[in-house]
Amino acid sequence: MEVPDILDPRWHAVHVRSRHEFQVFERLTKKGIEAFLPRVERLRKWKDRKKLIAFPLFPGYLFVHITKRAEEKLSVLKISGVVRLLCSVPGEPDPIPDEQIISLKTLVENKEELDPYPYLDEGERVRIKRGPLTGVEGIFVEKLDKHILVLSVDVLRQGVALTIDASDVEKI
Repeated sequence: MEVPDILDPRWHAVHVRSRHEFQVFERLTKKGIEAFLPRVERLRKWKDRKKLIAFPLFPGYLFVHITKRAEEKLSVLKISGVVRLLCSVPGEPDPIPDEQIISLKTLVENKEELDPYPYLDEGERVRIKRGPLTGVEGIFVEKLDKHILVLSVDVLRQGVALTIDASDVEKI
């Protein structure tokens, strides 16, 4: 028997107040809502010290894994710091394909050097075929003699870029 669409959990993007990503993530998690906040560590320098600081990869956004049930959407929207769920049709949050979240999690977990990258509509779709990032999919771009894999998150119209060896990817 197939699970009805309304009960099938999907990933959705949540817009949060500026600089509230970590607090909202913690509040969602405490309420038992599955959330994902992609973060990167950057070395920050002060006059007297250096320290690795965690920053959200997509400032102002995080992701939740919820069904279409009104109660679940409302439980997210009631969290202090949440602005809205991203929707193209009012009241209907846009689902994010699981592959994009899985690929994003793989990139973040492998602690690769990630940089925010503008969203791309065009380009060759590729998959990494060897190494620790095997299976990560994205768009292949050449820039100043470098080969770059761009993982785009459609709903946010943003992405991240990773320098790769062109021989490590295959067309999808």
